[in-house]
Amino acid sequence: MGEYPSDMSTPYGFATRAIHAGQDPDPTTGAVNVPIYATSTYAQDGVGGLREGFEYSRTGNPTRRALETCLASLERGRYGRAFSSGMGATDAALRTFLKPGDHIVIPNDAYGGTFRLIDKVFSQWGVTHSPAPVSDVDAIRAAIRPETKLVWIETPTNPLLNIGDIAAIASVAHESGAKLVVDNTFASPALQTPLELGADVVLHSTTKYIGGHSDVVGGALITSDEELDAAFGFLQNGAGAVPGPFDAYLTLRGIKTLQLRMEKHSDNAELVAEALTRHPRVKKVIYPGLESHPGHAVAAKQMSRFGGMVSFIVDGGEEAALEVCARTKLFLLAESLGGVESLIEHPGKMTHASTSGSLLEVPADLVRVSVGIESGDDLVADLLEALG
Repeated sequence: MGEYPSDMSTPYGFATRAIHAGQDPDPTTGAVNVPIYATSTYAQDGVGGLREGFEYSRTGNPTRRALETCLASLERGRYGRAFSSGMGATDAALRTFLKPGDHIVIPNDAYGGTFRLIDKVFSQWGVTHSPAPVSDVDAIRAAIRPETKLVWIETPTNPLLNIGDIAAIASVAHESGAKLVVDNTFASPALQTPLELGADVVLHSTTKYIGGHSDVVGGALITSDEELDAAFGFLQNGAGAVPGPFDAYLTLRGIKTLQLRMEKHSDNAELVAEALTRHPRVKKVIYPGLESHPGHAVAAKQMSRFGGMVSFIVDGGEEAALEVCARTKLFLLAESLGGVESLIEHPGKMTHASTSGSLLEVPADLVRVSVGIESGDDLVADLLEALG
């Protein structure tokens, strides 16, 4: 990948790596953007004479390789694998680590899609799971069994924005012989790099902040463990949940402005959180950047900023929460997050409906907002008007 090495010894800053890692100018034309290699197969120079190792685009594609190299560099890892969705990456990670009879510890407020896959699919293959709060290292330690192969955390979590101490949880997992996977989707590598804190694998839904423009779906796994990367690569190719070259191109385009966007997301989220704390119809504001947040100190230790996600509980129960979601104008009522535009949703009936009736069920009066990069004062006014 030229003069911008992807390993952790690179001397370049984050913004430089976001723009250059894996993205050298095209040697033939000098194109400064990575070409979209819209091909399914590659001519060989004799049987087995592969050019740059490419033979079939499920197995490898130059545009995808550029994305993977860049993602590894941003997360300070050695290896990156791109997938067609965050859930595709999640499935590959779970199947790499777990077999029938194994056990996994998950957050007690995990993303609904992650919980659904583990609870409804992997449970049919003899894999068991236990929920534990990511903010309680002792509870995670207590949830680990002799057959535990994996501790899976999000920090901040979705949608309750709880914070896990990555270094402490990594130590607990490794003491028991388990591996630690950190879903870093909410923070992005611009704000937090879990591999440097002891995690074995970082997972992303690149659909969110990494892509950043609500125009592409994707996922990624990053590690510095060569054997794990080989296992991820086997499933990436063998199961085939790979992104197309245009998806890879769009994700790379989004990455170039990731640092700038995350600063603005964080600025606006701080404004929104502070304004909501002063509103009489808001019972509780959940944002790691607030000193009142129980995980604030840990977040400040392992994150450079506190991100663009804010959740809050509305006085008046579920009906009042749904009413707020229906009344905003700039905050669009939609699932997903991390785009330049602001979004609002009711997790209990939308992204986390699959947790209903389980230990991971989210409060019915909870509203989650993905704070975009519009003018911050406009976003505050929109929410305050919706609250009435």
